[in-house]
Amino acid sequence: MAERITPTVLKSRIAGAGEIAVLDVREEGVFAAGHLLMARSLPLSRMELFLGALLPRRSVPVVLVDDGDGLADRAARRLAQLGYGDAAILEGGMAAWRDAGLEVFSGVNVPSKAFGEFVEERFHTPSISAEELKAKIDAGEDLVILDSRPWPEYSRMNIPGGIDVPGAELAYRVQDVAPSAKTLVVVNCAGRTRSIIGAQSLINANVPNRVVALRNGTMGWELAGFEVERGASRRAPAVSDAALIRSRAAAAQVAVRFGVKTIDAATLTRFRSETDKRSLYLLDVRNPEEYEAGHLPGSVSAPGGQLVQATDRYVGALRARLVLIDDTGVRATMTASWLRQMGWSDVFVLDRGLEGPLETGPERRIVLGLDDARAEDIAPRALADALAAGRAVVVDVGSSLAYRAAHIPGAWFAVRARLERGLAKVPPAETVVFTSEDGILARFAAAEARRAGARFLAGGTEAWRAAGLSTASGAENMADEPDDIWLRPYDRAADQKAAMREYLAWETGLVPAVERDGTLRFPDFGA
Repeated sequence: MAERITPTVLKSRIAGAGEIAVLDVREEGVFAAGHLLMARSLPLSRMELFLGALLPRRSVPVVLVDDGDGLADRAARRLAQLGYGDAAILEGGMAAWRDAGLEVFSGVNVPSKAFGEFVEERFHTPSISAEELKAKIDAGEDLVILDSRPWPEYSRMNIPGGIDVPGAELAYRVQDVAPSAKTLVVVNCAGRTRSIIGAQSLINANVPNRVVALRNGTMGWELAGFEVERGASRRAPAVSDAALIRSRAAAAQVAVRFGVKTIDAATLTRFRSETDKRSLYLLDVRNPEEYEAGHLPGSVSAPGGQLVQATDRYVGALRARLVLIDDTGVRATMTASWLRQMGWSDVFVLDRGLEGPLETGPERRIVLGLDDARAEDIAPRALADALAAGRAVVVDVGSSLAYRAAHIPGAWFAVRARLERGLAKVPPAETVVFTSEDGILARFAAAEARRAGARFLAGGTEAWRAAGLSTASGAENMADEPDDIWLRPYDRAADQKAAMREYLAWETGLVPAVERDGTLRFPDFGA
């Protein structure tokens, strides 16, 4: 049996010394309704997919959080099966935390979101409203709009005329997209955090231009009644020699100001030798395309702007060692400067981080326990024949958002952690075939299902579509609540503008709640 600890003890461990990982094993939508500030969302339903990357050291102390309903006990057993030997459980779950009068937070990525608001308060980061920006655009003023989000978000919708320059790229590329010091530079994201951090990054780098954040980002733009652009393809050009020289000089000044430390390859080798005692995260902060073209073995793709925006998605262990990697030192240094200000004391930039043998291709996916998930698969065409003959029923255990967008006709949606409850609502059939986006979660579900003849779709719904088979859409045949994910305002099927207003109000109210909680303090490097 895993050790039980009280809310008071857990809070003291979070605020204390040494590494600790607090994992909330409820579904992400449940987590978003109310959780501990420093907890990481790792639903039991998807644990095997993300645990290895989130907690690379299997001896790290872990505390599991649930609703006091036994889910954490199941998670503790699963952790032990996957090689994690130091797990405790919050006695009484979130109800006990609330009853102890401790702070509860809604939403996701709260530490990073709160940090963005804190930065605006501390540095008085200048901003511009959507109405002011629209007037300047209409007047033909000399300005450039830099969208600090990753390419998929940008290409979905953006401020008209905006150029995609993800967060860590801003100080690196600004000179090439705004060569004149007279050009107004406007930084935007979907909401607030990346706009603020992006604009302040340029100010910290001492760019000669006037720099402002677009207040409330694309949400604020749409709430003001303006149209967004969709499917845009504007990106910053390759960095020129002059821009590289200038950005390196700026990054060097930022490193001194915020105490960014650089290590060499020998030190990294020592860090690697100590991973049985200290968690080590090798984070490549370049764009994903650059990572795939060549990266340091063992590193993961963590574009700098996203790493600051959602640190809890990349780093599961508090007070771990973080080593940031890029090709020139600029992006790693700028990202490290923000992580230092967020309270990560052991964050380092690897000097000449891409020297030596490199790997190519996408990040190697770590799926724990897959070899032990023994179940029979079925090919897409064979499943289509079985469905046509009425011999099979499909149960989709992937993301409810992906299910809503496209699923096998007639399939049922269920949450893996509550599989038996969901299966009770599914019509009986000779064969139950599980699917998910790529089939991996489906394989686990088929191995766990207490039904004879349970199988999984090889390659999942992606393989079904690749075989030219049709899909359906919509939230039909829901055998369970779609609380497996937190829906962003743009993911809502209806009332998106109301969701935007609610989200923006949530962001601006985070700093007082963090101060009341007391377990997260941002170091003061001066404004």
